[in-house]
Amino acid sequence: MSLLGDLLNTVFERRYAGASGDDSRPIDRLARDLLEAGDEMTELELARRILDRYGRMDDGERLAFFSFLADDCGIDTGELREALDRYEAEQGIRNYRALMAAAEPPRQELFRRLNRVPGATAKLVQMRGDLLRVTRDHPSLKRLDTDLRHLLRSWFNRGFLVLRPISWETPANVLEKIIHYEAVHAIHSWEDLRLRLEPPDRRCFAFFHPAMPDDPLIFVEVALTRGVPGAIDDLLTGTRKALQPGKADTAVFYSISNCQRGLAGISFGNSLIKQVVAELSAECPQLRTFVTLSPIPGLAVWMAEQGVTLTPEDDDAAARLPRIAARYLLGMEGQRPKDPVARFHLGNGAEIHDIHVAADLSESGRRQSHGVMVNYLYDPDRIARNLAGLAAGRPAASRRVQGLARQAEKKEPS
Repeated sequence: MSLLGDLLNTVFERRYAGASGDDSRPIDRLARDLLEAGDEMTELELARRILDRYGRMDDGERLAFFSFLADDCGIDTGELREALDRYEAEQGIRNYRALMAAAEPPRQELFRRLNRVPGATAKLVQMRGDLLRVTRDHPSLKRLDTDLRHLLRSWFNRGFLVLRPISWETPANVLEKIIHYEAVHAIHSWEDLRLRLEPPDRRCFAFFHPAMPDDPLIFVEVALTRGVPGAIDDLLTGTRKALQPGKADTAVFYSISNCQRGLAGISFGNSLIKQVVAELSAECPQLRTFVTLSPIPGLAVWMAEQGVTLTPEDDDAAARLPRIAARYLLGMEGQRPKDPVARFHLGNGAEIHDIHVAADLSESGRRQSHGVMVNYLYDPDRIARNLAGLAAGRPAASRRVQGLARQAEKKEPS
């Protein structure tokens, strides 16, 4: 085996092992001792004790621990002010290092030392997930989240991520997580999953991190088709006839799921889509079109807020819904798109390609968007232009979608 392969296997085989025994010291005392520890073995043992103790805590105890980190492990403003004064007086390397040290809260070093334990990265991701739950009621903890997110962005930057295809032959422990994490179109059974992975015109790709080799960070499900689809049932029905990949001209990203709540705000989707497009283009060079078939999760709520109502007896619903959806997705001049999925794809340089009614008749599809779905088109030659337009407050859209939005301005209530 090559040296590189041996190194990679060593990284991927890292598993968390707990401390050798319990410790009666309070967790804040353990944290202070970890920051003061002077040798690696003591650091690792203290870090394990903290991680083990945290894992046994209830929500109230975790809130107290987070408050300790936020209030007692922050920046010493007096020390920072003195360091800044010394640096302003003499901008040498010694004063610069002292300024940088004073500007960093001790809790960042605490998290780094915790992360030195093999397998601890996943536990810190889970810890941030817990933190995000409580910051809604305790906004003072947001500064703690800022520090932890800063570190996770470094640890989970694109250079560390590994793209892996997910197939029916993928180990069962990973497939179970694909079922669990699917956030767009629920996977109800192993047979459901098989129909998304086994046919020759289906693909799935996921990003993994070497410190969490069995837990996907984000994954995308892809259908190879002829033409751009307008309904999710066309892709998910078990009675459809599979298409040979060589006959496909379109790749459809029909589900993108983020898997780790603790990595919220750390974006992988842009890199994932770009790399999957490259992988598919190499495998199937005849592919010409790369689109999504996406939900519009905020549409129904926005319609209710605008006083726009539809009833099952509304004979004009099929004509009105595309207009309403186009106006919602494009928004007002100079404003960011309201819809979170639209913000994601438009922010990656896609354009709104088409809008379809009766495209998702599942319970969630009817509840979120009255069954409407949208295609976002990824054209590599237009991405830079689309992003420039978005920055100027003009989301990219096809002529058809722009026309629908103009019709809505004339025919729909404001």
